[in-house]
Parts: sequence; C-alpha cells; structure tokens
Amino acid sequence: MTSLAPPQNFTAPRVAGELPGPRSAELLARQERYESNARSYPRHLPVALAEGSGSFVSDVDGNVFIDFLSGAGVLSLGHNHPALVRAVTEQLGRLTHGLDFPTPVKDAFTEAQLSMLPAPLRDRMKVHFCGPTGANAVEAAIKLCKTATGRGEIVSFQGGFHGSTHAAMAVSGLLAQKRPVAHGMPGVHFFPYSSCGRCPVGLTPDGCAVNCVTLLERSLRDPNGGIPLPAAVLMEVVQGEGGVIPAHGEFVRRVRKLTAELGIPLIVDEVQTGCGRTGSWFAFEQYGIEPDVIVASKALSGIGAPVALILYDRRLDTWAPGAHIGTFRGNQLAFAAGVEAVRIIREEDVLGNVRARGEQIRRRLAEAAGCHWVREVRGRGLLWGVELADPDTGAPAARLAAEVQAQALRRGLIVELGGRQDAVVRLLPPLNVTEEVVDTACSILDESIAAAVARI
Repeated sequence: MTSLAPPQNFTAPRVAGELPGPRSAELLARQERYESNARSYPRHLPVALAEGSGSFVSDVDGNVFIDFLSGAGVLSLGHNHPALVRAVTEQLGRLTHGLDFPTPVKDAFTEAQLSMLPAPLRDRMKVHFCGPTGANAVEAAIKLCKTATGRGEIVSFQGGFHGSTHAAMAVSGLLAQKRPVAHGMPGVHFFPYSSCGRCPVGLTPDGCAVNCVTLLERSLRDPNGGIPLPAAVLMEVVQGEGGVIPAHGEFVRRVRKLTAELGIPLIVDEVQTGCGRTGSWFAFEQYGIEPDVIVASKALSGIGAPVALILYDRRLDTWAPGAHIGTFRGNQLAFAAGVEAVRIIREEDVLGNVRARGEQIRRRLAEAAGCHWVREVRGRGLLWGVELADPDTGAPAARLAAEVQAQALRRGLIVELGGRQDAVVRLLPPLNVTEEVVDTACSILDESIAAAVARI
C-alpha cells in the first residue's frame, strides 16, 4: 500500500547493502517485463524511487541519495519544495486543465516569464504555449520560423541535442538516435560548434581564431555555398546533453551578427540551460545577445509539472490559429508552481546561490582535474561536466565514466552521463542546493573517480 505521509526530510546520503536492493530489484524486473526497451535511466542507475525531499531522493529499500540529476534538470528547487507543493495543491481544487483559454493563473505565469527577460526583450516578445515537452517547443520554433520566412532550410550545430521527436531529432547531432528512423526531416545543415577542448576544425588552443564560425559565415554568404538562405539557425549557447560545452563568446556573438545581417531568425534552445541553471535566467544573457526565438521547458514549473513554451519576436507572429497546438498546453498546475517558483527565485536570491555554488564546484572539481584520466572540467552555474578520456590516446573513456557513475551511486550520489560516447559525468543539482550538500557530493565524486580509475 502506498503511504500518504509527507516525504522525509533527508539530510545525508545513506546506502546499505548491494544495489539494487531487493525491493528495487523486484520493481526493476517488473519494469523490464512490462515497459518498452526505450527506457534508459534505470539501466545505469538501478534503483526504484520512493520519496524525494530537497536535494535528496530515497529508493524503496530505504537508501538515500544526493540527487544531482534532478529529473534531468526539471526540479530547479529540488524535490517537493513546500511552497510549490502548496501552490499546486491550492490550484488542484480550482482548475487543472484549460487548453489555451485564458485563466488568472496562466496570465500570472505569462507575466512572470516575460518579467524575467532582459529589459530590451520584454516588450517585444510574445509567448506560445506548446505541448508539454522541450522537443515539442523545438518543433514549434522551427514551424514558426519556416512560416514567418517562407523558407525551409535549418542550420544546426554538431554536438547539439534538441529532443527525440521527428524534427527535433533531425536537428540534433546524435547519430545513434537517427539511424533506426529513416527519412528524417530534410533540409538540415550541421556546422561545427565551438567545442574548444576538442577543436572541431583541428586547431590547437594557441591557433584558435574561432574558425568554426568562420566556416558558417563563408557558407551562408557564398552564392556558391550550396545552402539556400535558411529559415532559422538553431543553437544551444551551452550544450547540455552534448557534454556541458559552453560556447566561446566570440562564436555566439558572430553567429548572432551573421543571422541579423542576413535576416535569419536565431533560435536559442534554453530547455536545459533556462530558468537559472547557468546563473542567469537564460544562458544567452551571459553572451550579450538577443535571440529572435527562445525555447524553454524543463524547469519552468520548478517542481517537474510539465510545461513548454517559446518566446519570440512579435514580427514572427504570422501563423494562423491552430498552427501549433497540443491538448496539454494548458497545465494549470504547472502554471501555479511556476509563478511561485519565480517569486522564490527572486526573493531568496536563488540565482546568487547558483553562482556561489557553481564557484564552489569549480574549486572542488579542480582536485578531480588532477587525475590523468580527467581530460577537462567545464560548466556554468550549476551545470557541470567532467570529461574522461584515455590519457594516452585521448579517446573518450566511456567504460570509465559508467564505472564512475556506478561508484558514485554506491556512495549515495546520483549523476548523469552525456557527451560523445557518454564519457562526460554530468552534474545538475537543484538551484537551491546548499554549500554542505555540494561539499559532500564533490567528495563522493572525487572518491568515485579514484575508485573507478583503480579498477581499470
């Protein structure tokens, strides 16, 4: 029988015995029997979850873990933040589903989201509510730009990830996801991204002149370049699933200058980096640019209630009624939580905490960077990646990364993998994580890397 008691207030990780424990093993076996082969997280993190509180989550066997996955970034204020729970509970008794009808809570949510934009953007941006996933919002952004420009080509970047629906998959770099699905969306052109740690055009750091963006500039300006003027350029300014790769500042600014010069809408995908993850509300703010379209989803509600939207320049608003719809685009519970989340983030200076804890992680992970299997440590705010590679060949150390993840889980820390060949250990803590929890998590990660390397 499921308990109706409130979640425990966990304060420290605690793991006893082997993982998975007996009750988790039972539920994992049932999952394997009944659910599709597409399930992913439990294959690498073999636990069955029971309760969550703040930065902690427990499994059905009573083990407690620091959760630095945070629902893939959706739980910006951690598990079951009391104020967000109250907001959702109160809204639950009023209205839960509203399609795209106006409601008081939707209006408050819209106003809250617009208010978080940089001042120059607030008055000229409109909001479109999509189906409740980031991938659906990416699809909406592409459709909007194609409709507004009358053009059909899309430029995207190598290493980027924008979702697993048909069009979102087509503009993502990950080939393994595309191979089984023939005839993807045509007209997508991929260009090198400024992955300076592994220069996409083969230069050393001393020789870098951001040549990756020079290739894009020459291709789009060249009448013999082979690429018709695109409907949009789609970019993450910090690639998340691609391995936590912040773009070079000059790269981003030149992409913006180029697209503005040629009249190409610039879409910035902030599904993972938005809502404060990198220390500003949107990551693009740190690059001094103004996109034409912003894609947001994951952390908009702060509590994991699904909602997705695009914010876009009014001049692009040329589509007809019903041009992009979704039955669940009116999630009133997500709106209520999102309004409260913005209030908390402002009043409690959560973005200040993101920056402070980010610097703490930077300092602590400098110790890990001394390991010869650690190729690079990089991140912004509370989005961090530790790239592991063979010290002799430089090849991504995928098996080592998987072992680090397993060692961390045994010690009470949940982390994710990403990047090429899943060789980057990724950290996505709640934005209100405490100094003490970060310190404990970094110690566990250090120990896990050392233990994993010892097993090679």
